[in-house]
Amino acid sequence: MTNQELNPHSSGSVKLRILGALAALALCGLTQFPAAAQAQTRFTKTGSSGAQFLKIGVGARYLAMGEASVASTGDAFSLYWNPAALGEIEGNQFALAHTNWVLDISLNYFAYARRVEGIGVLAVGITALNVPEQEITTVLQQDGTGLFFDANSYAVTVGFARELTNKFTFGASFKYINESIANERATGFGIDMGTILHTGLRSLRLGMNISNLGGNMRFSGPNLTDQLQNGNNTTDVQIVVEESSLPLIFRVGVAYDLQLTSTQRLTLASELKHPNDNVEQGSLGLEYGFNERFFLRTGYKINYDEEDLTFGAGLQTPFGEESLLSIDYAWVDLGRLSATHRFSLNVSF
Repeated sequence: MTNQELNPHSSGSVKLRILGALAALALCGLTQFPAAAQAQTRFTKTGSSGAQFLKIGVGARYLAMGEASVASTGDAFSLYWNPAALGEIEGNQFALAHTNWVLDISLNYFAYARRVEGIGVLAVGITALNVPEQEITTVLQQDGTGLFFDANSYAVTVGFARELTNKFTFGASFKYINESIANERATGFGIDMGTILHTGLRSLRLGMNISNLGGNMRFSGPNLTDQLQNGNNTTDVQIVVEESSLPLIFRVGVAYDLQLTSTQRLTLASELKHPNDNVEQGSLGLEYGFNERFFLRTGYKINYDEEDLTFGAGLQTPFGEESLLSIDYAWVDLGRLSATHRFSLNVSF
């Protein structure tokens, strides 16, 4: 992070900005979920939101640490986990991630971030999910009609982060969301906001983030029309699909770096998560680094339906004269759905 000295004459205003950012983020998290919290004694609202692909995490490092990421991230993948952590980037970074999801579904992610002097860090990212073609069936043709359909989802995100002091960073992002199934389509917009606070207690960091704050989405398209025959009269009927909300998530977590020796580091991370379509969940993560080049990681996800243990490894090596290449892998247990393998790459230059 860039060290910035505070102007004594403006310290009061900076403190007010920090408190305002923290209060706004906490208020968003608290006001969005009271109904969900009361309803959890009756039902968990599982499956009640749309755009579920936005909940599939990216970046093998953070997935291997059980997604305990809101305070531990600090690269181009921060655009997904906590845009405030983009403020840790110096220079330029681009990141790529690939996920082999269940049922041959694939998810790919790309992000680019650049520090702009006097402004902060700007970033852009694309998330794309693809479902393989499937044959259309009907009540009368249950073995297939010979016609096929596919499904795709993508989100385009732009974000920024700015250090308000040398200990506190605020970030936000805006995303356009598009989902399609056959000839039907739904679009929407979402906002992410986050903060990172370096507490001053050695390396302890506190992170907060709210993701996918936005309006509802509704599918529409030519296949949602039908005709009713009444004698000689034909009436066109439009099938109206119910709206679905975005998968709103509020995260808060901490991370701490423990320097074991001059060449060995241990990072501990934990996170609590409150989604609007499920019960509260938690994550614990650990990363061991040797010489800041070789990494082993593990994590545990708490109160998830299928996911629990995660493992992974990474390699970081110089690439060219002034570039750094990071290659990471994660194995995530999905219980009855088997395991998934995640790969990611990050280049700093």
